[in-house]
Amino acid sequence: MFNHTIVSITEKILKANNWSMSYEEACKLALMPIEHTMDLIICAEKIRTQFKKEDVFTCSIINAKSGRCSQDCAFCAQSSHHKTKIDTYPLISEEEILKQAFLMKKSGATNFSIVTSGYRLSDKDLDSVCHTASAIKNRTHMTVCASVGMLDTPAAELLKQSGISNYHHNLETARSYFEKVCTSHDYNEDIGTLEAARKAGLRVCSGGIMGLGETWEQRVELAWTLKELDVDSIPINFLNPVPGTKMEKRPLMQPLEALKCIALFRFINPTKDITICGGREVTLRDFQSWVFTAGANGLMVGNYLTTHGRDIKMDLEMIKALNLEARCWMSSRSET
Repeated sequence: MFNHTIVSITEKILKANNWSMSYEEACKLALMPIEHTMDLIICAEKIRTQFKKEDVFTCSIINAKSGRCSQDCAFCAQSSHHKTKIDTYPLISEEEILKQAFLMKKSGATNFSIVTSGYRLSDKDLDSVCHTASAIKNRTHMTVCASVGMLDTPAAELLKQSGISNYHHNLETARSYFEKVCTSHDYNEDIGTLEAARKAGLRVCSGGIMGLGETWEQRVELAWTLKELDVDSIPINFLNPVPGTKMEKRPLMQPLEALKCIALFRFINPTKDITICGGREVTLRDFQSWVFTAGANGLMVGNYLTTHGRDIKMDLEMIKALNLEARCWMSSRSET
């Protein structure tokens, strides 16, 4: 028999326009014993189906500038505070980025994002990213995204004018846990970047990493912060510990716990896009197709920044087998 509390909240979300459960109710869902997790997951699929139908999107990225980041994020292989074995290099050429965009388009990705390491891009590198984004937009007609660190409003406006539709900048974790993850900048700087992107008319993409040592209440806190910021899309990552980082010894999350995280974010943000990104292969293993049942409607395909993803054909075949259909993101908030 289904858990009455979960069913009651689900029915209210499905039937009442703009109904939202309370923070306390969300925490109650998060702290339910494991025997109720499947109820939460199945109900999350009902919510996803109502608001997102059977459409999913596939996002791809390129690590266009790698390593030597000044920030001390405890999980990150690209931080200069860690000794990892990743490749480090400055911003790569427009030709190299275009080549990867063409490849991802041919492989079936609907979105392509230019990602760079570091706190903020120089004016020269920002201009280069804008020029490259314009070329990608004109030559592939893909939805072009960017994740290039901290932004102010003028920089965000340049990105928007270049044809970039979506700006990605993760909060990574709850404000109450952030100092355990990063001490080199303040949480408000990340929020300021999201606000600058929003002001420029960019679609805002922000989420975090599960499994950093945070509590279930802090996972609710992050989901709630994203709800209050009214972000358009929420990427969920799972920690894949990298040797040489401060979190290299943290264990992987269990698949059911990871799926519960996805479901919880869907309950708190029922109308938003939820994308499953880094760490899904090692965390979910044979349960990767369950991310859609748990409430996700987007999937990052291909490789990540410093770790490998699985074969894109496998992901596209998985989507097809589930009778889901890949689509492109809307190009701006005004079109959502």
